[in-house]
Amino acid sequence: MLRIVLFLVLIALAGAGAAWVADQPGNVVLTWGGWRASPSIPVFVLCLGIFAVLVVFLWSILTVIWRMPGRVRRRRREKRHARGRHAITHGLLAIGHGDTALARRHADAARRHTPDDPLALLLHAQSAQLDGNRDEAQRAFRAMAEREDTRLLGLRGLFIEAQRADDAVGAVMIAEEALKLSPSSTWASHAVLGFRCARGDWGGALAILDSNLSAGLIDKQAYRRQRGVLLTARALELETMDRDVARESVMEAVKLAPTLVPAAVLAAKFESEAHQVRRAMKLVEAAWLANPHPDLADAYAHVKLGDSARQRLQRVETLAAKTPADKPGHVEGQLAIARAAIDASEFGRARAVLSPYVNNPTQRVALLMAELERAEHGDSGRARAWTLRAVRARHDPAWTADGYVSDRWRPVSPVTGRLDAFQWQTPVASLPSDKGTTIESSAFEEAMLAAPPPKRVTAANEAPAEPVVIAPASAPAPAPAAQDNAPPMAKETAKEEPAAVPPEPVKPAPEAAESSPSAATPVFRTRADLGKPAQAPIQTVIPIVRAPDDPGIDDDGPSDEFTEQIGTPKAQAGGWRGFWSRWGA
Repeated sequence: MLRIVLFLVLIALAGAGAAWVADQPGNVVLTWGGWRASPSIPVFVLCLGIFAVLVVFLWSILTVIWRMPGRVRRRRREKRHARGRHAITHGLLAIGHGDTALARRHADAARRHTPDDPLALLLHAQSAQLDGNRDEAQRAFRAMAEREDTRLLGLRGLFIEAQRADDAVGAVMIAEEALKLSPSSTWASHAVLGFRCARGDWGGALAILDSNLSAGLIDKQAYRRQRGVLLTARALELETMDRDVARESVMEAVKLAPTLVPAAVLAAKFESEAHQVRRAMKLVEAAWLANPHPDLADAYAHVKLGDSARQRLQRVETLAAKTPADKPGHVEGQLAIARAAIDASEFGRARAVLSPYVNNPTQRVALLMAELERAEHGDSGRARAWTLRAVRARHDPAWTADGYVSDRWRPVSPVTGRLDAFQWQTPVASLPSDKGTTIESSAFEEAMLAAPPPKRVTAANEAPAEPVVIAPASAPAPAPAAQDNAPPMAKETAKEEPAAVPPEPVKPAPEAAESSPSAATPVFRTRADLGKPAQAPIQTVIPIVRAPDDPGIDDDGPSDEFTEQIGTPKAQAGGWRGFWSRWGA
């Protein structure tokens, strides 16, 4: 509305001016050489207006002609730029869906139309990477690194190519240069931090961590945890070289990350050495409630120097009671109790704690059972069977990071360089195979685990074994003599029966449970699924042979360091010889 009013006002002013000019009397005399003109004032004003319009029109024509080459060049440049943008867009889409040939064709078109466009350089580098041409990709990233606007992007590409070429030194140098240009670069700080941790430069790593906090790359909680991890790593390294610095570092680390297992263990060790037992116990208990770990149980057991094995057992039981039975870490407490009970010669307590886990044992459970059999009964046969079962048992939790399993805690992952990557968890198991099992349970292992534990005998009380004579089929067989290590019912039966009955074929006995110590002696038999004929009745005299998977023990060789002296040397032999000699054969 305002514009309409203004337009009408201008028209009115123009009309008023034209009327005023028309009312003016007089003439205008123009003389040019011999030419003379004397138009009136209105005619003169009209001619002057027409002349001004013609001058403006002619000036416009001349301006268009003068600017025509520049406009043509600009138009051509815009068309090339549009074609280049089109090629870049479709080239990036081709890279996204993995079409190598199409991406390379669009990259060539983009370089031809827009050679100075940073996106064209990026498309060229990524198409070379997709095509596997690393040299061409490096040249493209190097050209990007020389430009001011794409320097960080080029350094990032060169860093990736150095990693692919396993050039760790070159990758770190590139990351450090990128970190100088941009302290807030996440990938550069991550790479430099991982390299300094791998090199053991804990001071430099802590400086990078402080820079990340100031740049806003990590929050306060993550900063406290990661700083505790780095301080713990420095304390573990300086534990034997500079104990004062190690103690100061680990005490700060346990304040920043009280649930970090290595920090709690080392801090408890230093507090125990300083006779601060109660403070050391509190540190271990705080970490145990968050993450039960065998190292924490061991540190808690030895928190007071000079304690007996029974006192350590009581202390471990107190720690294990803090973990409820419904939590996953409850098994760690039970295994710690079993370990302490074996050390304290409380074999019944250890067997009772391990009994819920023997049906489906892990490797640690199987090894503890092997040590228990060897320490309690001196039964090297059952110990060997449990050790063999440990080979096929499920894995126990371990320090795992990015699929890498380590026997000790580490501050960074050796695969990705990620800080605080190791977690106490069960390693990832392999996928189930559609083929049959490659490791089968042996009859020797099943028999040794099913047999009752033999009693301890001494050489003085051992009676000489009488030879067994095979009687003819028509004559009655003499009653076998009662053995010292035979079950009580077997002894009474041998005393009550005056005459022996003819031997009958013995049927294969079912596999006895591991927790029943009174099971009868198993009978070794062939597997039914192998298609072999049924086994003949067991003879009165069984030849002494060795199991296929038992190397046995040489008669004159050195004795096993874990084998206790049980009876005569014949009773100490391995394999079938030791088994049947301990049962009186």
